[in-house]
Amino acid sequence: FIHGSHFGGEAPPGHLALRMDAGLAFGAGSHGSTRGCLLALDRLAKRITPARPLDLGCGSGILAIAMARTWGIAVMAADMDTDAVTTARENAARNGVGDLVRVMECEGFAAPEVAGGAPFDLVCANILLGPLVALAPTLARHLAPDGRAVLSGVLVEQEAELLMAYRTAALLPMERLVVEGWLTVVLRRVEAAA
Repeated sequence: FIHGSHFGGEAPPGHLALRMDAGLAFGAGSHGSTRGCLLALDRLAKRITPARPLDLGCGSGILAIAMARTWGIAVMAADMDTDAVTTARENAARNGVGDLVRVMECEGFAAPEVAGGAPFDLVCANILLGPLVALAPTLARHLAPDGRAVLSGVLVEQEAELLMAYRTAALLPMERLVVEGWLTVVLRRVEAAA
């Protein structure tokens, strides 16, 4: 249940409340790709408990905050935009997980702290098709065996290109969601047979 600071009520029963105000960073919760990622995380929460999650291209930090609140675990978050990093840190603190969400300014896995946090067993990346395709081999290298990747920021008609890049990197689709024309896919890293 995503709400702004103006909301003074309670979240509906069975919902996790996330306080997000519109700001300079992407991810206030209303965009179809963000909603798709949140739905995918909710479904994954019924099946897995990650130990080392990463929100790559974190924007407002909404996905990192959702992971920290859902599982009560430390989450690494990274974005190349200074405003996004500041906003994500502020939002994590407002949502009571400032001590769990560690936000880094970097592009992809460039920061030693991000690369050194691997292997990640869950990576969320809600960015755009071009960067997602370019990141496929690097993301796969930083993902643990049997790790999951939740990817979005992609229109439905771009699905084939996205999946081809990740199949080549040994990540296979497990689930897909479409929200307002935006695709979210959950992929799993598979090891080649010996």
